[in-house]
Parts: sequence; structure tokens; C-alpha cells
Amino acid sequence: MMTSTTLPGNDFLDILFNGRNKEYGAYALRRKYDQRVRNAILGTASIALVVIGGYALNNTLMASVTHTRITMPPVVPITPIEPILPPEKVVTPPPPPATASTPPPVMASVTFTSPPNITRDDVPEEDEVPPITELEHKAVGLRTSDGPDDGIDPGLVPSVGTGVVEAPVAAVRDDHDEIFRFVEIPPSFPGGEEALARYLGNHLRYPQLASETGVSGTVFVQFVVDYEGNVKDVKPVGARKGAGLEEEATRVIKAMPKWRPGKQNGRAVSVLYNIPVNFHLEN
Repeated sequence: MMTSTTLPGNDFLDILFNGRNKEYGAYALRRKYDQRVRNAILGTASIALVVIGGYALNNTLMASVTHTRITMPPVVPITPIEPILPPEKVVTPPPPPATASTPPPVMASVTFTSPPNITRDDVPEEDEVPPITELEHKAVGLRTSDGPDDGIDPGLVPSVGTGVVEAPVAAVRDDHDEIFRFVEIPPSFPGGEEALARYLGNHLRYPQLASETGVSGTVFVQFVVDYEGNVKDVKPVGARKGAGLEEEATRVIKAMPKWRPGKQNGRAVSVLYNIPVNFHLEN
């Protein structure tokens, strides 16, 4: 009896696909199944042989290579070389300058150092203890001597003073004519800036010629405030306006009262000063 296991592959496929469409893909796949299995096994075996052969060849080649070991020389530590310095010169400090010591003033002295001696005899006059009134302004010493007048040794001072203290003479100033431009404390008008503005406003009179011709502007007036506060050397500076503006400004500045003088190094000095005087016409 024939079964599907005893029939050859092709005969079994022909029987299985009898009366069916053999052009269908299933018939071709089943017919070439054994061939595909054989090719797959051969391909896999070939790849395995190539891998194993390559690994063995690589081990053989690596074993034939001679490895050279590089040995580094030992590191030699560098010993720092200390610089050779010249021997230091021993400098002997000079002896201190001899200063003449001033001896203390010589005073009159009285012998008062003898030990007490108990006796029945009368004490000689020269050995008696002097009274307290004689010891005033005198020193106790080994011998009795007379000191200089007023307790001052004549050899220590050239002459004896009169006891009258004279007042120092003030030095004559020689900077009265010097005019400073910049000082520590500048001169100031009595009462300050507001008082100066009120003074100019109360004393300035607009010149008639300037009023008729419509001339206005600012006139700069330069003057000197001396070390006593007096205003002098008044003159207009800068571009001239004309029509009597400069003359009026000069007149008012000259009539100003004394200023507080400027100071330099604590002394009153003469200082150059400038003031702008404005002339403005109202329509």
C-alpha cells in the first residue's frame, strides 16, 4: 500500500495538485523545497567555515608577530643647585656720637653727714646741726661750700637774663602788592550773594542813551579786593556794549562797601575778582 511517505516527492505533488492550477505559487514552492533546504544548509556551513578559518588564521598570524617591549629608563630626580652667594660683609655700626652732658646746676651745700656722737662735752660750733632756716635753698653735702648766685653756675650760661619777656616783633609783610587769582577762601560781599544782587539792583541806573537806542546785555567788570577788603582797579573787560553801559557798571562797582578779603594760608591777600552786570530792557 502506498502512502504519502513512501511516494517520491514529485509524484506526490502531482497527485496532490491533480486537476488544480499548478501555476499557482504553492506548487512551485513545494516542488523546490528540498533544493532550498539544501542550499541553505550549504550556505550556512560555508559561512561558518569562513568565520572559523579566519579566526584560526588571525591567531596564527598574531602568534608569529614578535612583540618588542619598550623599557623606559628610570627617572632621575633633579637636585636643585643652591646659588653660591658671596659672604656677607659684617658692617660694624659706628659708635654713637659723643654728646656733652650738661652738668646739673651747682648749689650751695652744707655738711650734714656726720653720724651722731653722744658725749658729755660741749659740741663744737662747727659740728652743731645748722638750723632749718640755713638749709633752705641749699643742698646737703660732704662739705660746706658757697654756690653761685641764684643757683646757676656762671659757666653754664653766657649771661644772666633781665627777667623781662619782650613781645615778638611782627614780621613785615612783603606780599601786599601780590595779586592772587585763586585762593583757598575767596573774597565775599558783606551779606553774601543775595546782598550783592540787592546792592546792584538798588544802585544801577539804566543809561538814557542805552534806553533810547535799545542797547542791552551783560557787562563784565574786573576789580581787585585787596587784603584790607578795599575795592580798587575797577575796569570793564570783554566785548564792549557801548551806550554808557560800561561806565554805569564801573561807577556802581567803585561805590561798593568793603568786602571780606580772601585768605591764603591763613593770611588775608589781594584777589582779582570778576562780576557780570546785566542790563535788560523791559518792553
